[in-house]
Amino acid sequence: MPRAKLDRTDLRILEVLQAEGRITNVELARRVGISAPPCLRRVRALEEAGYIRGYAARVTPEPLGFEVLFFALVGLDSQSESVLQDFEARMRSWPEVRECTMCRGPHDFLLKILARNTAHENELTARLTGAPHVATVQTIQAIRVSKDEPGLPLGEVTAADEEE
Repeated sequence: MPRAKLDRTDLRILEVLQAEGRITNVELARRVGISAPPCLRRVRALEEAGYIRGYAARVTPEPLGFEVLFFALVGLDSQSESVLQDFEARMRSWPEVRECTMCRGPHDFLLKILARNTAHENELTARLTGAPHVATVQTIQAIRVSKDEPGLPLGEVTAADEEE
């Protein structure tokens, strides 16, 4: 996707939507300082250009029975593209795996996983250890999360109308 230059208004739209995805177009336009019709056109253009992937509610895991958050560092026995793609597809099919990131370094993947309890965590770890091409698994159980910021640090992005 070609990277279009975003102006301050586009970045402000992204910033507000990132924090409050359910905001009305009228309120978004007010906060950004433009009228509603051009605001809606800009939002649609940002969606079509791929800057906005979608909208979702942030659901708290504990009340729904997911009491354990853990991470798994996974090493594979091969880094061939077919093995990597097979592992990624397998992780996409496991609902408990919330993030699967390929890494550079001593491990091939970092997984963020939610489990109902420690027994479920152990079950998932055993399943992961037994998956095809998995050579090593190191798990790290989270004790508490002190920061869980969704989205991007948009304050660090320079707008096209600020460049010179």
